[in-house]
Amino acid sequence: MNVNIYYGGRGLVDDPTIVVINRIQEVLEELNVHVTRYNLYEIKNTITTLSQSVVEADGVVFATTVEWVGMGGYMQTLLDSCWLYADKSRTSSTYMFPVVMSRAYGEREVVTALSNSWEIIGGVVGESLSAYVDDTTDFEFNNEYKEIIEKYAENIYRTISKGLRNLPSSSQTIRKNVIKEVVNFTPQESEQLSKYASDDEFVKTQKEDIESLASIYKELLSDEQNGGDDYYLSVFRNHFKPQLNYNGRYMFMISDKDKNIIVNVQGSNLTVEFGQDMEADVIGKMSKETFDRIVQGRITFHRAFMTGDMTAKGNFRTLRMLDEVFNFED
Repeated sequence: MNVNIYYGGRGLVDDPTIVVINRIQEVLEELNVHVTRYNLYEIKNTITTLSQSVVEADGVVFATTVEWVGMGGYMQTLLDSCWLYADKSRTSSTYMFPVVMSRAYGEREVVTALSNSWEIIGGVVGESLSAYVDDTTDFEFNNEYKEIIEKYAENIYRTISKGLRNLPSSSQTIRKNVIKEVVNFTPQESEQLSKYASDDEFVKTQKEDIESLASIYKELLSDEQNGGDDYYLSVFRNHFKPQLNYNGRYMFMISDKDKNIIVNVQGSNLTVEFGQDMEADVIGKMSKETFDRIVQGRITFHRAFMTGDMTAKGNFRTLRMLDEVFNFED
């Protein structure tokens, strides 16, 4: 037997509802019932997804606290979710047991609201437990109250195990004859129903992944429009400006593209290729964005090095010669 407890209060230390459902859970577990507890205030962003867990249980306890008026927003959101998204063919066999403690006025009204709501959704309403509690401490240690709560938990077990049913009610008749169930979801409702869409962290990660993929495809498209891999080599060949008797070997590492460009200048001869040359006179490292800015003539190699956009090691005189050997400002 599986019983889910849905607590719709705010989780306050002196909330009498917590005292009650803690004892109910203890008794049910002693009867070998598998109990799952949902504190709605802790999962308020995913309440709309709980309708599936409701119909998968043999019985549910809807427990809430009246602090000023009504049942509170968390429990109402859960009921809305059950009405909109729950499989109505399965709710017909799910028992709901209202537990309402009050620090103000109106516990019986909330029990009635919970019962009517569940009957309209199509489920079976079990015995309720409600009380006004002025002092939680006195309530918690009162043996008579404790015995009532324990008997209530035993009745939950007995009702579900024996499959006890209720006589027909007007709420059930209204549901069958008047109220039409929602079967067509809007895109927004479908998104809310998704347990992943309700998870803020998951949504954030998904959006970051989408942005990352979009950036990758944008770069791939840009590279392809520029000539693909040959773009990284041809820009040097097209802007080579030989210097008399000057020789230099360079390796440029494009950090975010995982490409190493080997540039070998021997007087008027130029060799450019992909590869690795750790013995080069100068080894520079930069991002694809910095590389593009350099070859587009927006900044020089020297400027990129001075601002930290490009790191380099090796012969710095050879580094300074880059802007003379390759003129990207044309």
